[in-house]
Amino acid sequence: MDSIFDSINRQINEIPTSRLFGRVSSIQGLMVEVDGIDNVVSIGGRVYLENNKGIEIPCEVVGFRNGKAQLMSFGKVEGVSLGAKAFVSNEEPAIYPCDAWLGRIVNAFGEAIDDNGLLQMGNKPFPFHASPPPAHLRQRLGGKIDLGVRALNTFLTMTSGQRMGIFAGSGVGKSILMSMLARYTDSDVSVIGLVGERGREVQEFVQDDLGEEGLKKSIVVVATSDQPPLMRRQAAYTTLAIAEYFRSQGKNVLCMMDSVTRFAMAQREIGLSAGEPPTSKGYPPTTFTELAKLLERAGPGKVGEGNITGLFSVLVEGDDHNEPISDAVRGIIDGHIVMDRTIADRGRYPAINILRSVSRSMPRCNTAEETALIRRARELISIYEDMAELIRLGAYRKGSDPKVDNAIRLYDKFETFLNQDMREYSTLEQGYAELEAILNG
Repeated sequence: MDSIFDSINRQINEIPTSRLFGRVSSIQGLMVEVDGIDNVVSIGGRVYLENNKGIEIPCEVVGFRNGKAQLMSFGKVEGVSLGAKAFVSNEEPAIYPCDAWLGRIVNAFGEAIDDNGLLQMGNKPFPFHASPPPAHLRQRLGGKIDLGVRALNTFLTMTSGQRMGIFAGSGVGKSILMSMLARYTDSDVSVIGLVGERGREVQEFVQDDLGEEGLKKSIVVVATSDQPPLMRRQAAYTTLAIAEYFRSQGKNVLCMMDSVTRFAMAQREIGLSAGEPPTSKGYPPTTFTELAKLLERAGPGKVGEGNITGLFSVLVEGDDHNEPISDAVRGIIDGHIVMDRTIADRGRYPAINILRSVSRSMPRCNTAEETALIRRARELISIYEDMAELIRLGAYRKGSDPKVDNAIRLYDKFETFLNQDMREYSTLEQGYAELEAILNG
């Protein structure tokens, strides 16, 4: 790990003695076209636009058209005029994380934004656009991890290195569940990406949800909803790059992202501005390509490395769980947690619909006794849900079916079991013991 002095010294030595530049020839919406640099830059390269105050605005090359490089800006392009200089950068799009980043809040470039001084830098770059480990070299999923939430620990058990999605419409309690998982999940390090988050909620999440103890073993990456789409997309890449650093150190990392949908929306803005054709709900093809590249970076590392356990929230538009982003993410990750508005409306939180949720590490991670316990409970809940309309209407007569009678008798106990206050913590062992007591009671 470099000291702050070594880091500054290295950055000074990397300053070029000469710089290539082109000229801005067109600005349309989010897209800036530059003449004269198309043969010296490539897709993903960095270019700095000079505005009328001499301030350089970072941009990324996103395409080429008619012999001109197409750029999108990481910041506001106010003050940039036709003919303005566009300086080509040879810097590698990467960050230099180290253990000293723990407890810090950074922006999409990995720069400190928490007023706690400069960040120390590591001595190895971790690219923003890294490839996932080769499939044949990756380890298998590890053992169970304690999420601290009864409904998940029992009915949707996760293992180390698993990637799980949290699917919910707006106002169903997704952020509260994410905060519980950030606080209670057993991991060495937590890397939390707030992508397109409301600005006012950042401090609430850090101070109220994470708390001082939670922040000590966490790094929070922030890009708020008012920032350009390139910054929102970049925050997701930075989150994974930091998580990859700690995985390479042999750590078990919890990587949380809220939300993947806002990453996809940012990619949609970028793709449409670059001239891509819109497909499903206006999302261009690259959106789905980038989703797979991003999510595959989480998971088990190579032999000798740690794991990245991923929890990715998906904001379901219009409560349609088959909309394009939800459908694409479900096909990539290792399970999905579905949060149901009807459950939230009746006051049960977290509003997890366990019958529609799946953990693909089950039942392999469970003992035979635990699997039998979960199957019995699921069966009874399913029986009640199938008969719920008849029960509410009074059309079901007690004694008609012993299984239905048993499901009615235990349903309120299951609801109490699945309900959990956000400040309440429940271990794996407690969850199984309480569920067994309900079934045998």
